[in-house]
Amino acid sequence: MARGWESKSVEQQQEEMAERRNSIHSSMSADDQQRDRRRQGLLLSRQRLRQQLQTACNPRHREMLEQSLAELESQLASFDQASDPTAPK
Repeated sequence: MARGWESKSVEQQQEEMAERRNSIHSSMSADDQQRDRRRQGLLLSRQRLRQQLQTACNPRHREMLEQSLAELESQLASFDQASDPTAPK
């Protein structure tokens, strides 16, 4: 019986999260949703590059990863400035 209650609790939590996600996305315009997905993609790419950089041994590979990371950082910075018009340039 405890398992049944636990699974119902998990199911209820998942439903609540789905409702929250839907309410957040429904309040956002299509452009805002697209911008949010693009930003999330950039953040995930940055995280992946940082993980690869930690394990890279070859100096050329590390240099390539560092350049890619710098490019992502600049994209994120320009992206954040473009999405926040009050931010100083």
